[in-house]
Amino acid sequence: MPDVIIPGPAGRIEGKYSPGKGETPPIALILHAHPLGGGHMENVSSLMMYDIFRKRGFATLRFNFRGVGRSEGTYDQGLGELSDAATALDWIQTYNGNAPFSWVAGHSFGAWIGMQLLMRRPEVAGFISVAPPTNMYDFTFLAPCPASGLIVHGSDDRIVPADDMERVMSKVRAQKGIDIRRQIEPGAGHMFTNHMEQLEKRIEDYLDERLPIVFRERATE
Repeated sequence: MPDVIIPGPAGRIEGKYSPGKGETPPIALILHAHPLGGGHMENVSSLMMYDIFRKRGFATLRFNFRGVGRSEGTYDQGLGELSDAATALDWIQTYNGNAPFSWVAGHSFGAWIGMQLLMRRPEVAGFISVAPPTNMYDFTFLAPCPASGLIVHGSDDRIVPADDMERVMSKVRAQKGIDIRRQIEPGAGHMFTNHMEQLEKRIEDYLDERLPIVFRERATE
């Protein structure tokens, strides 16, 4: 997996990129947890989601938001970080211009950024959101949500209580035919420490079910 440096809106963006398999692989973008809370692209959850998509043949990119690792700039309350994510997606698309679709996967703050990105980019056909911070940020921008996806939350999350996630996400409207699936992992906290295997299985099982549908849908567009 080669190291990459992407020209970003606040300076260089540090990333890790794995080219896809075949002539027209789909794209996956992995978004890490909060930069001020220890989030970076080498977090266990980021590595796990990166490997899931890489092994499935996706052209896969994970990167550090501005001010993290070797990425330049400073934390920007989510506005700059959304710009970083859009720039990273643009970059990977320059090398995969015939990709049938893109996918975003994020943990906590990264889940919030990813769900904002999918509202702006119609090529994003699905998402994985782990522990979205519904009690910290506004999610009403999902009006309506244009892509199906999976939300996984820990029952013992003390940072973002599972009940809060359910309250917010149960009210989100979705476009016709779109399904936002919510799953609660018993005993897991916000970072899914000691529950990473269970989280991985939930994501793998969802992708096994959902990806064939997306490939068929995008092939007919």
